[in-house]
Amino acid sequence: MNRLDTLFADAVLGIDTLWGGDVMCSSGTGRFIADSWFSGEPLPAAYTHAAAARLRATGGVCAKEMDREALETYVREVDVRGAIAGLRAEAGRCEPLRRAYLHGLAVCLETMWDLAMEVAGKGEPVPYARAVEASTGKPPEPSRPEAKRARVAELLGRAGYARAASGGILAAVDAWRRDRVTPMAAVKALSAAVIAKFDALSERNLAPHLPPELAMVPRANIDFLPIREAWFSGSMNYIGRARTSAGAPLYEATYEINASLQISYPEFEQLISHEVVPGHVTTFAYLQNLYARGKADFEATVLTMNTRAATLFEGLANNAILVAYGVTEVDDLPDEDLQIGVLLALLQDDAKNQSSYLTWGEGREQKEVAATLRRDFLVTEERADKLSGAWGRHPLLGRMYLPAYRAGTEKVAALRRAYPAERVLPAIYGCHGLVDIETVDLVLR
Repeated sequence: MNRLDTLFADAVLGIDTLWGGDVMCSSGTGRFIADSWFSGEPLPAAYTHAAAARLRATGGVCAKEMDREALETYVREVDVRGAIAGLRAEAGRCEPLRRAYLHGLAVCLETMWDLAMEVAGKGEPVPYARAVEASTGKPPEPSRPEAKRARVAELLGRAGYARAASGGILAAVDAWRRDRVTPMAAVKALSAAVIAKFDALSERNLAPHLPPELAMVPRANIDFLPIREAWFSGSMNYIGRARTSAGAPLYEATYEINASLQISYPEFEQLISHEVVPGHVTTFAYLQNLYARGKADFEATVLTMNTRAATLFEGLANNAILVAYGVTEVDDLPDEDLQIGVLLALLQDDAKNQSSYLTWGEGREQKEVAATLRRDFLVTEERADKLSGAWGRHPLLGRMYLPAYRAGTEKVAALRRAYPAERVLPAIYGCHGLVDIETVDLVLR
């Protein structure tokens, strides 16, 4: 790695370590900021320093009982802030697209550092607006679920789920979900069938718009793993470290799905398109291939949460089912049950933004936030609890990541309406250089 790559690695893995993450852990229960490390390069000092292992083991700044001695040692002996500053300075020497991408990343890393210091009692509170703008490029705003909710009600009525006088649309949605529930005991077999379906659709409606070299990249080399008692609904873990005998990547990933997740089959189809193909796994595999062929820089191998790149990736993943079918609008999907499932999934991501806005922007209590998410965004009780609690009240995820889903979804949808597929798809999949929710405009212009 050159100096820029080393600074980048130390900055990202330094922040990751402060928050208790371990990029080399194969499970989402151990990962946090850094989503991947598939370059094969040696890990940097920010990861290998003796204090880093202890800080990771004790959970970083968000541990129930913070190991302050480990934190103080790490902050004193590993210059994470210096790495971020050096990354910003070195980025100034890069060509415009890479410079803009790395500058936006530095803004996010600086914000995550300040949030860590806030949680540790070593810094001033970070304004909510600063956190949201760092990761999304936009100021915070509430979600507007009315149009999606009205369309769901219309479709439910056509499907025979008339609103009960006492329960209204929420009762109708719950009944619709119960009639189409995905059995978690059969999730591996179901996931294989749905992955095959969306891989075939992607072959038809995505692959022709991308460089031909990507045609041979496996878009969905993933294994589904049900887990119990996780604080998340699911975690896509891109590994990417396996190689053929000739040294070529195998592009492998896992998906850990919460065994208690309540999800209908149409929503499960949306989940597969989001997490696997042509969503996250496909995106990461393409970037790994681009890096392996010298078409992407080192930062494409260490993809990060709570950043403007993550906002783009979540937006791409939420639009992935439309990409697979070659349409730009939910109403153009071929089946009304699938339309309902996609709308409910989009309402859930609107709920993530609303949880963030109500919790951190307005200071609402969890009970009130959970009730709002259930009533206005039609999420399950399980989702309302997690989005208002473990996710929504997390000092980093609640302020920087939950708003990313809605912001990214709206931006990618707008780009796909504005540009033809042969222009927009290569841009958002990184074929012209790694981009984020703002720098993608530089490529398209």
